[in-house]
Amino acid sequence: MDLLLDRFLRYIAVETRANPDATKTPSSEGQLTLAELLADELRSLELDDVNVDQYGYVTARLPGNQGDLVPAIALIAHLDTAPDLSGLNEEVNTFVYEGGDITLQSGSVISETDIPQLKNMVGETLITTKGDTLLGADNKAGIAIVMSAVDRLRKKDDPRGDVMVVFTPDEEIGHGADLLDLEQLGARFAFTIDGGELGEFETENFNAASVKVDIQGRITHPGSAKGLMVNAGLIASEFVSMLPAGQRPELTADREGFIMLDKIDASIDEATLSLIIRDHDKTRFAEKKAVIEEAVRYLNKKHGERIRLTIEDQYQNMAEVLVDHPYIEELALEAMADEGVTPLRVPIRGGTDGARLTLRGLPCPNLFTGGYNFHSKTEFASLDQMRKAVDVVTRIILNAANKAW
Repeated sequence: MDLLLDRFLRYIAVETRANPDATKTPSSEGQLTLAELLADELRSLELDDVNVDQYGYVTARLPGNQGDLVPAIALIAHLDTAPDLSGLNEEVNTFVYEGGDITLQSGSVISETDIPQLKNMVGETLITTKGDTLLGADNKAGIAIVMSAVDRLRKKDDPRGDVMVVFTPDEEIGHGADLLDLEQLGARFAFTIDGGELGEFETENFNAASVKVDIQGRITHPGSAKGLMVNAGLIASEFVSMLPAGQRPELTADREGFIMLDKIDASIDEATLSLIIRDHDKTRFAEKKAVIEEAVRYLNKKHGERIRLTIEDQYQNMAEVLVDHPYIEELALEAMADEGVTPLRVPIRGGTDGARLTLRGLPCPNLFTGGYNFHSKTEFASLDQMRKAVDVVTRIILNAANKAW
């Protein structure tokens, strides 16, 4: 079997679904299972300093042969899959795509209308689930790509610097970069291998914040409620009605930000709303926060200080830092050109470990994996595009040795 495919299938067979309600890292035991599997494989590839720490971070080093002349570069992917669906895959479909819509065993359909890129994939080997689980290309395709690139590099005598391999837990619930020791890692810069479509190279992402609105009502018997009852559920509805109607995720794209109502739990006595705010632009991001703050101020004045608002920043746009490190972008674009890949520059409508690491001091843009429809029952991956990602990652490491640092 193709070694890249073999790796990918072994990794997606381990359930690593993140648990957003957990109070520990990693949030699921399966992530530790995969971490140990990967550490054993890294040892078999004879990498140095292979380690799995108590939080499930996997680190290893492929030694370079240029001393300090070439900086260490980290390659990063994450262990977990999204909480939305099970990621346990006991059976998948691997086939050469011949065109048209793809109907999975569950009846779910991967449609050319929804994924117009399919029209360019005729003849490629695609991998899907049966349509009732996540495939896990996000981000086990990234893990397989990193492993395969490192395996290829270790067999070459070409000049190169140290390559630091990092697999992180709980990226999908926003904690993947929290506990990585950057000083011990010792890399000058890094790449997350966590993008989608062939050629994606991402150097900007959303600014992000979480919002919690707690509303305290007053419950009384409805027969004697006049002048006494305060319905928290109705106040919650009033708050939602004050949000900008055109700034919902289903109505926005590209660099358009949004405010999304994620969850609402309401009764007469109390109500809790969870929302998220996203925008690439720092000023518009602040304006969205201000909209929510003003709505709460108004409703507190109207209903008597019954609402408590909590807004917490989650991550920032990495573009603000990466603009000061243009050599990283140049290195990636040169490698793509060398491997015949057309760069696809898109702003990430989300965040990655790379965004958080960049703001922590490790510049870290994002590269494609060849995966599509992430967080969906119709998630799929192109093996051909995964191979191209291996080529690009390998070329980045080799080209770095030819630069004047």
